[in-house]
Amino acid sequence: MSEIEVICFWFTSVLIIPFWMMMWFLPNHEITNKIMKNPWFCICPLTVPYIILVIPNIVDIFLILGSQMPTPEIVLEMFDDDDAIILAWVHMLALDTLAGRWIWKRMVLSEKEIYVSMPTLLLCMMVAPLGILIGMIITRELDYENENIL
Repeated sequence: MSEIEVICFWFTSVLIIPFWMMMWFLPNHEITNKIMKNPWFCICPLTVPYIILVIPNIVDIFLILGSQMPTPEIVLEMFDDDDAIILAWVHMLALDTLAGRWIWKRMVLSEKEIYVSMPTLLLCMMVAPLGILIGMIITRELDYENENIL
């Protein structure tokens, strides 16, 4: 594993902590709202390490995934490489944070108490599809048609 991969791993892993802490413990605070309402501020820093890791591998990614339908064997082969594992980790952190931010916004809009929002957002971070589903169920009274996800 290269030094840049290690740096990208730790940078993104540490960078997300304040965002999640604000959404978990201070969901209605003015500072949380100011920071989290802007997707450029909370998501873009996560894309920089992703871009650093994906650019050298972009041709391989497109060749592997674009030449045939991905199979379990192809995916396992792809993740046999440290680069791909770190890239996938950074990918998951960025998308989990984006998904968590969306559920946080829905929790705030629907005025859910912290004892409801915090565990749901924790699930968004740890097992995003489950957290998103639970968050959508909990906030189902909101109108999806007029919603701005970002």
